[in-house]
Amino acid sequence: MALDPRRLRPSELCRLLNSTPLGAVLNERQLHRHRVRAGLRIGDARHVDLVRYVAWLVQLRHTPRPEPEGDPYETLKARARARNIALSLAGRDIGDLPEVVNPERKERAAADFRFFCEQYFPLTFHLPWSPDHLRVIAKIEQAVLRGGLFAMAMPRGSGKTTLCECAGIWAVLYGHREFVCLIGSDEGHAMDMLDSIKMELDGNDLLLEDFPEVVYPIQCLDGIANRCAGQLYQGQRTHIGWTAREIVLPTIPGSKASGAIIKVAGITGRIRGMKYKRADGQTVRPTLVVIDDPQTDESARSLSQCATRESILAGAVLGLAGPGKKISGIMPCTVIRPGDMADNILSRDKHPEWNGERTKMIYAFPTHEKLWQRYAEIRAESFRRGGHGEEATEFYRQHRAEMDAGAVVAWPERFNPDELSAIQHAMNLKLQDEAAFFAEYQNEPLPEETVEPDELTADQIASKLNRMQRGEVPIGCNHVTMFIDVQAHLLFFVVCAWEEDFTGYVLDYGTYPDQKRPYFTLRDARPTLAAVTKAGGLEGAIYAGLEALTQDYLGREWRRDDGALLRIERCLIDANWGSSTDVVYQFCRQSAYAGIVLPSHGRFVGASSQPFSEYKRRPGDRVGLNWRMPNVQGKRAVRHVVYDTNYWKSFIYARLAVALGDRGCLSLFGDRPEQHRLFAEHLTAEYRVKTEGRGRTVDEWKPRPERGDNHWFDGLVGCAVAASLQGVVLPGTDGQALTKRERVSFAAWQRRKRR
Repeated sequence: MALDPRRLRPSELCRLLNSTPLGAVLNERQLHRHRVRAGLRIGDARHVDLVRYVAWLVQLRHTPRPEPEGDPYETLKARARARNIALSLAGRDIGDLPEVVNPERKERAAADFRFFCEQYFPLTFHLPWSPDHLRVIAKIEQAVLRGGLFAMAMPRGSGKTTLCECAGIWAVLYGHREFVCLIGSDEGHAMDMLDSIKMELDGNDLLLEDFPEVVYPIQCLDGIANRCAGQLYQGQRTHIGWTAREIVLPTIPGSKASGAIIKVAGITGRIRGMKYKRADGQTVRPTLVVIDDPQTDESARSLSQCATRESILAGAVLGLAGPGKKISGIMPCTVIRPGDMADNILSRDKHPEWNGERTKMIYAFPTHEKLWQRYAEIRAESFRRGGHGEEATEFYRQHRAEMDAGAVVAWPERFNPDELSAIQHAMNLKLQDEAAFFAEYQNEPLPEETVEPDELTADQIASKLNRMQRGEVPIGCNHVTMFIDVQAHLLFFVVCAWEEDFTGYVLDYGTYPDQKRPYFTLRDARPTLAAVTKAGGLEGAIYAGLEALTQDYLGREWRRDDGALLRIERCLIDANWGSSTDVVYQFCRQSAYAGIVLPSHGRFVGASSQPFSEYKRRPGDRVGLNWRMPNVQGKRAVRHVVYDTNYWKSFIYARLAVALGDRGCLSLFGDRPEQHRLFAEHLTAEYRVKTEGRGRTVDEWKPRPERGDNHWFDGLVGCAVAASLQGVVLPGTDGQALTKRERVSFAAWQRRKRR
């Protein structure tokens, strides 16, 4: 009876080869030729492919061939087809699994996460555990086995991310969790975690020894993901998955990890609805999430981004398990600034459900400050001379007992080879950068620099609410103005109502096209002007966007409390950006609202610049409070306004600082501060520096390096300038006198015209 190579196991193939002299079957030259044709490697550590192929050749040589019937060519084709099928099946089937090397070790680690880490990752966790590590490991174990949420902030370099990666591996290998989701600050961060897990599953020999049902099929892939779809075990597909964003463990009968999934996502990406359908038709959802450092330096400095990520965490992430099911979560994080997302999550007052644990590198600092000051001086001098601090280390060696007095470190074994103790290591980090040390290693970031007494915070601005409905005009207002800030991908706009004494109300603000989300930046705008307008080129998109936005807002009637209907009297459009200047002028000239829209140019007038009050007025110019409208000249033939941005930004800040109910106060609509967080961030994206020059002191406004967009700040400033154009005057300023037009007789006008 002919042997069927598809049903032979490696042990049977070996017995067959041992019982049949290889030389009687084929010579070395033939073996090499057939092996090359099949693409097999003699050096393969498992020898499975080679053994199967040789066995097939043996059975082919010893099986009597039937006499060909019919067409000999068709018979040869059928024989070649059968041989190719046999070769394909032999190469795809992984054969028998290796035996478990240490069943006792494997069984003990099932419920002991610390033992699992020590036994299977000895190169990673080679130092003794600190008490903080043991406390964190116990809480991770509880979250995986019994459920719950656990957030931890440990000093940088303590291995918190590695512990969480090992927890994910432990959870799926023993079947504690069937679907683990790795979530990072973005998808790329989460993919880095998945790559680390892949490296362990594909290269850790200790895991191979005790978990062959999982690791052996993975190693049979040889890192070639295309082999996943065809991999067989005992003639059945393993349904293994091995992609950049997902791991699906092989389906092996009797394996607790069969079909377990590890998948990645970014916290601001697509998280809702994450699921996986197995080959048996069962749909599974995540039951464990590992959220590693879900914030970035940029998002930590943004109130709105922190709030957005907290809401995503509470809603989309913790709802991944689906209705009626509870999800477990582990979140290693770093506190970057006071009040950021990590700081809030770790607070047991604000989020007790996360069971936050905040550890430090050093719990008590040395008491002998003078010796450490001398140490810092010696160390700095050594670096200046091109050394590496050896003199400071020697000084510490001589006075170690005194310098260590009073110090309590969390992990005594943590220090570098050129250091003598963990205390010295911690103090070196503190001397290197004190702010970074308290944030990264103590998880207690230092308070931010104290702002000036009159400088407003984003929280203060967002809380300046008048409780009016969006778009509702208070009864005392007679003027409504608008400003449009032009950018390549978006138009930012602000609409304000004003009383005669510059008491102002923000009626509305937004972007065109609308982003339909609470937080966004110009950099990640979706959709963009080009996408919505479908116009050809940048200028066409800007023109079409301005047309749509002004048609909507300038054609609208704004209802006042007493029932009167007001319209926007003046709309300024930013024409400063060189790529949009011409198209803005063209739009203002051709618009159906040509009497209302006006190009505008903000000018930085510093202490050393010539102030607007010293400009020589020319015939036809209109001059007001730190703004002027030059007479029409040149090819654009459209009147425009130029204003002092430094002055008007200080003016707006002064209005925001006025208490509600007082004259000259500027307030926001609504009754929810969180609604205006992004708007408030725009208004605090710059800071002012008092500068002296030319015998005067001027506020010069500069962008904050850690903040992003400021476009709504520009929009609010532009609305105030537009109100001044319409005759609104703050009591105590000389704007009322300056806004009067120059009186020119008819005869003088005729003479100028003839010139």
